[in-house]
Amino acid sequence: MAATSITATGFKGGLASSFHGSWGTSLVGEDYTAVIKSVPRSVRVDKPIRSQPVMRNVNEGKGLFAPIVVFTRNIIGKKRFNQLRGKAIALHSQVITEFCKSIGADAKQRQGLIRLAKKNGERLGFLA
Repeated sequence: MAATSITATGFKGGLASSFHGSWGTSLVGEDYTAVIKSVPRSVRVDKPIRSQPVMRNVNEGKGLFAPIVVFTRNIIGKKRFNQLRGKAIALHSQVITEFCKSIGADAKQRQGLIRLAKKNGERLGFLA
């Protein structure tokens, strides 16, 4: 089996010059075997290394009420604290809903007020 190669003849002036080549001899025997052995059969690509996501509160220690919230959570325990906080958030959402009903605000405005309450709670440290 024979393969055809291109040999470069007549390079003048380095890489910027145009190619002036001629068809040369074929690669056979030891040259062909050496070329085949030098080409890798497969290339291994590792998965990119990702850092593990950190499951923590980004508001930890921020806000006026954050120290009280953290202290209370440490005293009563995380599970009980999260239950109480969930109940408080639900009650606050109900108050916002009743307020929206009384002033005639639609669902979109109510949702906006709930989002605003969450942002304010984060700033004040209630979600620490």
